[in-house]
Amino acid sequence: MNLKHIKAIAFDLDGTLVDSIADLAASANAMRQALGLPPLDAERIKSHVGDGVASLVHRALTDDKDGQADEALWAQGFTLFIQHYRANLTTHTRMYPGVAESLNLLRSLELPLVVITNKSHRLAAPLLAELGIDSAFSMILGGDSLPEKKPSALPLLHAAAVLNVKPQEMIMVGDSENDILCANKAGALAVAVRYGYRDAATLGADLVVDSLVDLFALLKKSADPHANVRM
Repeated sequence: MNLKHIKAIAFDLDGTLVDSIADLAASANAMRQALGLPPLDAERIKSHVGDGVASLVHRALTDDKDGQADEALWAQGFTLFIQHYRANLTTHTRMYPGVAESLNLLRSLELPLVVITNKSHRLAAPLLAELGIDSAFSMILGGDSLPEKKPSALPLLHAAAVLNVKPQEMIMVGDSENDILCANKAGALAVAVRYGYRDAATLGADLVVDSLVDLFALLKKSADPHANVRM
C-alpha cells in the first residue's frame, strides 16, 4: 500500500498506544466495592471499554454493554470512579512495545501526530504526560473535547482542519470499531493494530499492522522506495 499522500496521523489511546485495562478494572471494581457490589473480572471490564468513562460506568455498574444504571446510582458511581482512576492513571498502565520508539521515528518524518480518544481530555492528557509522551502530539482530543466523539467523523475532521490537511491525507490508527468507523466516515485511511482490545481481523480496516514500528516502515518506504529502513 502506497502511503506517500499521508500528511498526519491520529491515534486512539486505550488499546492502541497504551494497555490501561488493569487500571480501568481496578477503578471500576473500587467503585463497585464502595457501592456494595462484587468485583468483575478484568476481561469482563475490558469488553466494556471503548466509548468513554460515562459509558464504562454504566456498563460496569450493570455488567451489561447496553446497560443503563439508575441516574442517581450512575452519578455516585461516576464520581467514585473518577476519584480513584485520576489518582491511579498509570499504576499499571504501560505503553505497548514499540510505541515510544515508533513515535520518535514517525516524528522524524515530520508528520504531525494527534491523539483522538473517547476517554475524557482531563484523563487522557495527564495519562500521556505521566508516561512522558504527551509532547509527541500536536493535539489531544478527548471524548469531551467536541460535541461528538468516535465513531463520529467530527474529531478527525476537526483535527484535519486544525492541521490544515485533507481528511484523506490522514491515518486513523486504532483497535476498535469506533476507530475504523470514524476513519471511514471522514474519508481517512483506517489502520488497525493487531495487539489491541478487539480482533483486528474483524474490523474491516484498510490496513492491519503488528506494531506501530511497522507503520513507520511502510510510511518511510512510501516516502522513499529505495530507502533502507533500519529499526
